[in-house]
Amino acid sequence: MLPQDPMFYLVSIPAVLLYGVAKGGFGGAVAILAVPLMALVMPPAQAAAILLPILVVMDMVVVYSYRGQYDSRALRLLIPGALLGLLAGYLLADSVNDAMMRLLVGVVALVFGLQTLVGWLSSLGKEHNRWSATLIGALSGFTSFSIHAGGPPFAMYLLPKKLPPLIYAGSAGLFFAVVNIVKLPAYYALGQFSTENLSNSLVLVPIAPLGVLLGRKLVQISDPRVYYKIISFFLVIVGIKLILDGYGAF
Repeated sequence: MLPQDPMFYLVSIPAVLLYGVAKGGFGGAVAILAVPLMALVMPPAQAAAILLPILVVMDMVVVYSYRGQYDSRALRLLIPGALLGLLAGYLLADSVNDAMMRLLVGVVALVFGLQTLVGWLSSLGKEHNRWSATLIGALSGFTSFSIHAGGPPFAMYLLPKKLPPLIYAGSAGLFFAVVNIVKLPAYYALGQFSTENLSNSLVLVPIAPLGVLLGRKLVQISDPRVYYKIISFFLVIVGIKLILDGYGAF
């Protein structure tokens, strides 16, 4: 049954389009705003459940669009940690404090975004490191599980590598494709895929490829220096938003 509330479409369509543009590689962490936007008219947990099948569809488009364009070493180092983070997110799903998680991710995103924008400590993080990749991958997987907020930690690891924009976007696409596929059975086990939620997902799915293709187009025409400044700017905005949300929830 189609949702009857006009507000559902008013917030959900822009949220999915925004997430698609970010999934396509443009703006990166701004995708994290999708759940708070949809949470204006529904519980955050329901918003996350509705978005997950749509994200999987987006991932398929992203992986195809960026086929062959990724940093294989970064993925080999980040994905094992992400799987550990997803497992922790599943096991702690009934007890995790969303407010604390938002604060944690918000502080990380804000500090790192500001650091990148103004050039502080610009020499740090340029080389791959197994331990930092595992730790950051775990943080990304953990925060992605409940609020689809894995983007800022992922960016924190990969931005200093100064990859070409298409390689960065392709690496992010493959990383989150793995993360979101692993989340599917866990969400099912937690009872998140009700008939209502899946119906709402189905209504919004056609918008997903449009956002992804628009995001890829924007990446293709972006100057690398401007591209990374844009991602860093959105990290700052998202960081402030999450800190305010987390603080307000206490």
